[in-house]
Amino acid sequence: MFYRFFHKKPLPNAHTQQDSSSQITGTQMPRSIGLGQLTLIGVGSTLGTGIFFVMAETVPIAGPGVVVAFLVAALTAGLTAMCYAEVSSRLPVSGASYTFTYVTMGEGVAVMVAACLLLEWGIAGAAVSVGWSAYLNQLVEMVTGHAIPIAWRQPPFQSSVSGLVPGGPGIVNLPAIVVVWLCTLLLLRGSQASARLNTFLTVTKVTILLLFVVMTLPVFRAEHFAPFMPFGVSGVSTAAAIIFFSFVGLDAVVNAGEEAINPERNIPRAILGALMIVTTVYVLVAASSLGVQAYDTFTGSSGSLPAILLNATQSPGSSILLATGAVISIFSVTFLTLFGQARIYLAMARDGLLPSKLAKLDRQTQSPAAATVLSGLMITPLAGFLPSHVLWAMVSLGTLMVFIAVAVALILLRRQGGVCTHIPNSDSSQSTGFKVPGYPFTPLVSIAACLYLIANLSATVFTLFAVWLTLALLFYAAFGQRRAQVLARHQGKMAT
Repeated sequence: MFYRFFHKKPLPNAHTQQDSSSQITGTQMPRSIGLGQLTLIGVGSTLGTGIFFVMAETVPIAGPGVVVAFLVAALTAGLTAMCYAEVSSRLPVSGASYTFTYVTMGEGVAVMVAACLLLEWGIAGAAVSVGWSAYLNQLVEMVTGHAIPIAWRQPPFQSSVSGLVPGGPGIVNLPAIVVVWLCTLLLLRGSQASARLNTFLTVTKVTILLLFVVMTLPVFRAEHFAPFMPFGVSGVSTAAAIIFFSFVGLDAVVNAGEEAINPERNIPRAILGALMIVTTVYVLVAASSLGVQAYDTFTGSSGSLPAILLNATQSPGSSILLATGAVISIFSVTFLTLFGQARIYLAMARDGLLPSKLAKLDRQTQSPAAATVLSGLMITPLAGFLPSHVLWAMVSLGTLMVFIAVAVALILLRRQGGVCTHIPNSDSSQSTGFKVPGYPFTPLVSIAACLYLIANLSATVFTLFAVWLTLALLFYAAFGQRRAQVLARHQGKMAT
């Protein structure tokens, strides 16, 4: 049934990646994204919804020690980021973890990783768009005094013990659908235009968050940090597990690997640079928030950043500023989740695992237009009709499984001595690629950290994940592997 399950894709090189695949599908994307734009893609996809609500969730269980929790989460994310940096410098192609797994572990495992990636990017994109709808409503209410009608900003379904049931407060979450398609249309303009827009959005939201830090300084009180760890080490550890998902999104840099200029050098630098920027902003915002009010007041809406800034400045205009920042931040994250998902479809279509039309590039913009539109279509019903907490429940496990796959791929690549050579428009002759320090300790610790977080997920999440993975494997058995075999034979004939 799975006769190609362990079939490995050859390492991309001048004859496989550039010649065969490109000639068959016409899908070689131009390398037009530089180091600065790559770094901002990582920052933009990571610095999003989390920081605007994570304080209210973590300060009550960690106290001022939440600052340490951010650093612990950043260290855990850093282990994975270093694994990503080395593997992507060896294999700077579209498909990210899916391609890494295909080369090192085989086609069937790659399909399972692709299913996890679609959870990470697809369902997360829907959940983020639902969050954008909520913040947009908050901003509209602040400015006009009138909320968007609940029928058009809430889903018709709600969660219960037995699962999803009708009876939600609304008809459809229209703003969530609007933001999905606004992002889709913008992405169809091409990679370079998308990168420029992301640069603007990311710089804007970082500036707003830094303004939050500056505006809270006049009322900063050091006494709010005592006691520093009122709930002990366990409280900080629990908070770190929650905060970890605020760092999810760094792999967006890898998804742009095929469009990156000098990828062997720039991708690792962009990943680690984005991690440093995001960590710095998170720690500054966390410390500033705790300097404004005591840790035992971070409950409910009073723990949100707009409420904290209002408490610090006593100016409603400041809350509007932060709400605007949230709308911009979440828009850019939705934008980049669609960007990443489209490139997963593109990579799978190139390998024959999805219809070949998804591998075609628009002649004018050189963007994967069909894959981008499919991404929007897949996210639309999730964003419009499901509550966000149901969506986020599936994202966590998929993301952690992807991180484990990258660490394993690194170990296998090191053993195989694999590296992608002859990258078009790349100065590979002057780059030796990034090397993970502390190998093999670093990838092994990364795997252990991910397994620890997986162990804390609920049985319901595992059940839903198993169903999703089973559906992906059935699709692969019935459709994908046959098409992949046909394409492989075609490529073999062209190579000879």
